[in-house]
Amino acid sequence: MVRNGQDIWEDGSREHHGGAEPFLFSSESVGEGHPDKLCDQISDAVLDAHLKQDPHSKVACETVTKNGKILVCGEITSSSKVDYDTVVRNVLKHVGYDDIQKGIDCKSCEIELAIDEQNPEIANGVHKDKHEEDIGAGDQVFRALQGLMFGYASDETEECMPLTIMLAHKLNSRLAELRRNGTFPWAGPDTKSQVTCEYVFEHGATVPLRVHTVVISTQHTDDITLDLLREEVMNQVILEVIPKQYLDDQTIYYINPCGRFVVGGPMADAGLTGRKIIVDTYGGWGAHGGGAFSGKDPTKVDRSAAYAARWVAKSLVAAGLCRRCLVQLSYAIGIAEPLSISIFSYGTSDKSTKELLQIVKKNFDLRPGKIIKELKLQTPFYQKTCVYGHFGRPEFPWEVPKTLIL
Repeated sequence: MVRNGQDIWEDGSREHHGGAEPFLFSSESVGEGHPDKLCDQISDAVLDAHLKQDPHSKVACETVTKNGKILVCGEITSSSKVDYDTVVRNVLKHVGYDDIQKGIDCKSCEIELAIDEQNPEIANGVHKDKHEEDIGAGDQVFRALQGLMFGYASDETEECMPLTIMLAHKLNSRLAELRRNGTFPWAGPDTKSQVTCEYVFEHGATVPLRVHTVVISTQHTDDITLDLLREEVMNQVILEVIPKQYLDDQTIYYINPCGRFVVGGPMADAGLTGRKIIVDTYGGWGAHGGGAFSGKDPTKVDRSAAYAARWVAKSLVAAGLCRRCLVQLSYAIGIAEPLSISIFSYGTSDKSTKELLQIVKKNFDLRPGKIIKELKLQTPFYQKTCVYGHFGRPEFPWEVPKTLIL
């Protein structure tokens, strides 16, 4: 049969785009109640609480959770007066952890704090007594400098994001929506998804052909059968989220493949801020410098420069200058100007790498202070960023392509 311009033969093989050989690529996402993602949300809620009162707060906040206990720790310098207990419990309540049977109870959990002020040596080198645009590249730990960040974009979706990670995020988001509106009264907050797509390279660009495999694991109450759960997830989640043109009779579905999933959240697994960095970014596409985002104020280039790198990459793709783009930035602590800017277009641009780099330098000031100002990064919106991906969501400033002067 013929589908989307692909000739599909009886043995399942394909010819597409001049006989280019297809390949498989997978990306995963996690839901709001996943223990690591819960910690990300708490750390970013603490950051937001400080920024609401003091936009110049310096925050490096980590969270750990297990067995009804939550530890919030780190270095914070701020004039804000924050009720940490209330912040933490509000996050738990919002996520849906209001009963110990779900994994942790927002009303009765034990909360411990271990928070100091920012190291004064870092403060002096990064931001103290400096003009805003000359703020140096900050990192929350003096002995563990993180100097490189990546941004990625691809024209395979409207969001200029890889299809695999966008679908994985949307599956988890749909599960949460149906849990909250009462359609899935049996659903718990702890969920995971994974999507494998079949791709082909088209002159360096990545073109998705079909969805090869979908995996969903969702926490549930003890009173629903696996058969009913699988039927409802298939009909109301998978078939509602994934465009029909990507599904065929060869697509494989695994819904709670391990069986029952009643015990979840921090009761089942320990959680820690910053352990879902690939989920947070591009699902394994592009590259990653290793630095996590959540709990860090925007003077930390782990976060702000990664957002800026995405802004640059998406702007180049949206302008039609390339179909696929990877941007690397590198910084040294206390130095405002990036040490290096690198552009990779995978052969999808009519312009040379040198020409693309000139366009970037002409249009973007990538000093941390200027990034903070242009992307409005002192806005307390960080708790919203850390579920369902930091990229590919139009409500954030770094997702609005810049009109480029060529």
